[in-house]
Amino acid sequence: MRALRKTTSGPGLDLCEIPEPTPGFGEVKIRVQRAGLCGTDVHLFNWDGGAPGSLTPPQTLGHEFCGEITQIGPGVAEGFARDELHVGQRVSVEGHIVCGRCRNCRAGRRHMCIRTIGIGVNRDGGFADYVVVPAGNVWAQPSSIDPELGALFDPLGNAVHSCQQIEMTGQDVLVTGAGPIGIMCVALAKHAGARHVVVTDLQADRLALAERAGADVALNITERTLPEVMADLGIREGFDAGLEMSGAPGGLSTLIEHCTHGATIALLGLPKGAFPVDWGKVITRMLTIKGVYGREMFDTWYLATYMMETSEPLRDSVRSIITHRFAPEQWQEAFAAAASGTAGKVILDWEA
Repeated sequence: MRALRKTTSGPGLDLCEIPEPTPGFGEVKIRVQRAGLCGTDVHLFNWDGGAPGSLTPPQTLGHEFCGEITQIGPGVAEGFARDELHVGQRVSVEGHIVCGRCRNCRAGRRHMCIRTIGIGVNRDGGFADYVVVPAGNVWAQPSSIDPELGALFDPLGNAVHSCQQIEMTGQDVLVTGAGPIGIMCVALAKHAGARHVVVTDLQADRLALAERAGADVALNITERTLPEVMADLGIREGFDAGLEMSGAPGGLSTLIEHCTHGATIALLGLPKGAFPVDWGKVITRMLTIKGVYGREMFDTWYLATYMMETSEPLRDSVRSIITHRFAPEQWQEAFAAAASGTAGKVILDWEA
């Protein structure tokens, strides 16, 4: 089978031919249909950031994917009843494999497991024709979720988890960073009934995507100021809630400066390093800042599926972030697009 692998400790990848995997106890084998490129994959390709030391070559990348079950290993509840798995079933996959025995796992906080293993980072992932994963990480999708949407459920889960941290209905929401997850947050905020949703970024292409997803204002802050936008929208005292999706120090500073007293700010964007924060304003304005990582396993998956299943406009908004589609043989073009900083979500079509 084809597999896009990191074969050496250094920059680059190779599209290889390797044997198909076989599911072991408690595992299922999936024929991959679509897979999405993530910033993590770009770092692994470049062998920068936290990539060295997190992956041991040779290994197949890919943690955002959707496909059909082709084989079920021993020890897996097999069938067509609720919570059972069967061959031919379309599934997405939670990319974090947890230990089940640490304090957080035992307390039901599996997304904070201290021994997390990442599919596509610490074991072979979904940039391949077939992948084997633990059955407990499989998420069965309804018929309304096609393979492209199913491949987006990992980043969509990040967006849903972030949006869970703040009240949105009737609120004025500011999103800093119009990457794929930031744009998904825009769509979710509008779906939840936010009054106004404003998103900031420096890239015109991504701001245009945010507008298509429902942003009331997609703002390039080098061209116009937030106070001007707030005045136009009738936001008098500041935004009620903020979502920091960029990882840029200026993003958090913008939220602290322009959110109303008592606002809640959720942070998902990962900064490259430490940076100063005006804690005096955080304290005196009684701002609540919440760090967000991954998805709640599996409450976030239920919420994401139910919202997507019951709202065609939301499905269309989420799908609109896909800007590039490539065959696996075009993987170099796919990674160049993902690294450009202007693309939305880049998809590899493993049925091509």
